[in-house]
Formats: sequence, C-alpha cells, structure tokens
Amino acid sequence: MEEYTINSLLQKASELGASDVHLHVGEVPAFRINGNIMKSKLSPITDAYMEEAISTIIPDVLKEKIKNLQDADFPYEIKGISRFRVNVARAFGRPSMTIRLIPAEIPTFAKLGLPSNVENFTKFENGIVLVTGVTGSGKSTTIASILDYINQTKRKHIITIEDPIEYIYTSQKSIFTQRQVGVDTKDFVDGLKYALRQDPDIILVGEIRDMETVRNALHAAETGHLVFSTLHTFNAIQTFHRILGFFPPSEREAVRHQLAEVYRGSISQRLLPNAENNGRVCAVEILQPTSTIKDFFIKDELEEIYKLVSKGSYNGMITFNNSLYNLFKEGKITQETALEYSDDTNELKNLIRGAYTGSESFYRNSL
Repeated sequence: MEEYTINSLLQKASELGASDVHLHVGEVPAFRINGNIMKSKLSPITDAYMEEAISTIIPDVLKEKIKNLQDADFPYEIKGISRFRVNVARAFGRPSMTIRLIPAEIPTFAKLGLPSNVENFTKFENGIVLVTGVTGSGKSTTIASILDYINQTKRKHIITIEDPIEYIYTSQKSIFTQRQVGVDTKDFVDGLKYALRQDPDIILVGEIRDMETVRNALHAAETGHLVFSTLHTFNAIQTFHRILGFFPPSEREAVRHQLAEVYRGSISQRLLPNAENNGRVCAVEILQPTSTIKDFFIKDELEEIYKLVSKGSYNGMITFNNSLYNLFKEGKITQETALEYSDDTNELKNLIRGAYTGSESFYRNSL
C-alpha cells in the first residue's frame, strides 16, 4: 500500500476538503468530509508510525509533558497548505490523534452563509457575545470572521485567549495579542485576569468551561470591554441554563441580573448537508436582547423568550426553525433535511405550509 508521512497525509486531507483527520493505531486513516467519516485506502497505522507522527508535529514545549499527559491540544501548520488543531489522546492505552483543519484565509460572513445582521455584533463597545453549537459546527470560524471584520474596520486592541490558537490574524486597523493556554498563560481564568491589565478593547475567550471563567468574563464585560466566547450548547435558552448551572442556586438570581446587563446576544449554529449533498450549509439562531427579553431572563422565564422570538423575525433575531425554513425556501437544503435537524418539527411543518403568513407584524407589536 501507499506510504505516507503525517505531512503528506494532512496535505491530502486539505486537497480533499476534509474538516478533520482521525488516526488510530491498527486502523486506516479516516477523513471527515461534508460531515461524514470516510475511510482511506491507505495502510493501517502502526505504533511506530503514530509515535513518529506525534514526534513530528508536537511542539517542543510539550514533548516531555506528553509522556505524562493523557490528552494534549496544540496547533500545527504546514506553510502554504493549512493550519491544524491537534488533539492527542489515548484509547485502550494507545495514542490516537484527531486533527482539525483550519482554513488559511478567514472567510467572510457571506462565504460562511451567515445572515448579514451578524455584522451587528461588531458594533458593540462592551458586553458579552456568545457563539454556541456542538463540536464541529463552525463556532471558531464564525468568531474569526467577526474579529477579522472588526480588524478591517476599527482601531482596536484585540486579545485572544485560546486552547490552542487556531486562526492567525494579521493586524490591519486593529492590533492583536494572541495567547495560548498552557504556553502563554496558565488557563482561561488567568488569561482573562491579566488581559484586563493589557489595555484591551476586545477579548476572545476560546471557551467558557467553568464558573470562574464566567465570573471573569462578566467582570471584563462590566468594565467596558467587549468579550466573545463559545459554549457547547444548542441554542440561546440552553446557553442561559448552562451559564446559570455553573453557579450554586444561592447565586443564580444575582448572576441573572448581571448577565442581563452585559449580554449583547448570541449566535447558535449547526452545519447540515446541502440540497446536492456535496457540501454543508449553516443554520443559525440569532438572539439579541430587547427590554422584554431581558425582563423574561431576570424573572427566570426563559421559555417565554423562545415563544416570543418564534412568532417571527424581529430586530434581526431568528430561531433555528426560521433559519431552516429560509434555507429550504431558497433551495439550499431539502425538506427532509430541514425536518431532520428541527427541534420542533410540527412548528416547522406549519412554517412550510405558510401558517405564519403575516406573523411578523404581530411579533413586532408584541414587544
């Protein structure tokens, strides 16, 4: 069978348009293409190959640590090909790798298929904006697109705290300070704390994972900074539940008031197969708080928020079902795909049947 090095394998993955590469000892390399796992016809990976591959791409700073670590994340780059986010793990005591391909160029909102009103999130001077979705839904790329738009249009100091660093920004009107957890700073909590002493306008926190990260992100937003971060949640309502769930019950009311003051909105997204089944498109839920929505949040009446937004589009807000309906109406996805990815198929069927004709004016009047 064909011989291959880790670099030639990653180059092949780039040529195939893969989003991820999966490497396990005893199995052939596999690629994720258009959301599906495709096994290659290459020879199975041996222990010796895996050891050599890890040694080739792992940063020097981790070469000794990896002997005692069960998991490690780090970036890798092949000039002129792509950047990669690498995870080294163990399965049945043997090392495995999952490698995410990161495009060399940061795509625009239009290229990502995001609604034009995503640009609204670049206009805030302070507060917190959350981009949510499952692993592989394109959260990092959406944030990169937002930050790059700001980079082209505003004079800001943008600090990113990532694990690991994914997109590399070239300073244009703005300047960037990019810090990697475990290399440039201890963790997200420390990175956020010290970022406030580095004269930032905008801070990207790669992921919110715990209560202390939430506390520091809220503090940064309250002190006049614009904070972007991600969460592994499906929608805005689940995002609120997750954030509040980090805190003990005795603190949640205070956190609701605090978050209501600084929350500037969220983008929740999912990637789904296009109508031709040869690529993927992005369905998004966008929530930007109005006074009514803030009031529901403070009162802990989160389900009322969805009921309000689902009546129709208002102020650029959109539910997943509205997004799925629009993609179907534009011929970008099939009806079967729209229904498969919907959280409320009955509601979506009604949308498709035209049951909500004229609801926009009702929705607008209800706020």
